[in-house]
Amino acid sequence: MKYDPQKHHRRSIRLKGYDYSRAGLYFITICCQDRICRFGEIVGANHRDGHKMILNEYGQIAYCEWIKLSERFPNVELDVFQIMPNHIHGIIALNEIPVGAGFPPAQNENVPPAQNDMDIRATARVAPTVSDIVGAYKSLVANECLIIFKTKNEIMGKLWQRNYHEHIIRDEQSYLKISDYIVNNPANWNNDSSK
Repeated sequence: MKYDPQKHHRRSIRLKGYDYSRAGLYFITICCQDRICRFGEIVGANHRDGHKMILNEYGQIAYCEWIKLSERFPNVELDVFQIMPNHIHGIIALNEIPVGAGFPPAQNENVPPAQNDMDIRATARVAPTVSDIVGAYKSLVANECLIIFKTKNEIMGKLWQRNYHEHIIRDEQSYLKISDYIVNNPANWNNDSSK
């Protein structure tokens, strides 16, 4: 199908002009393509803990890769999160990257040291955006899940929806409401419109 800007134009759901590498708290929701339940199931209230999410092998991957985000991105701290059957909710905290920290490039033997030092200083202050972090997460999970699908000689298809939802948490009241929502998400699964 040929690209038609009238039909295929997608409006950005990001806050216009906002710097998404800025330090702060962000509530993230990432959904599976077509709301397919890929990561496990919610078991009922007959468990002593009430409704509980039971992760399958793909859910374990989604969980482990989320945990690793703070290792991959030194300015990321993880807060409350929940893997659900067909989506993930989480709060991430972005911190300022101190001057001199960051992701320095490899030294090039053919460039004088002064040039290498300048390159390091120029790149040291570049913080990843929320989009960079979510994009890396989605890619890592999809690649690991694809390996399992291939070993089973199955076709995975597209794992994730094209975009993700985010909300900038601006105060403690908002934080408490959102974190409560995330923690209680399994108990509210029967009322979830994304099923």
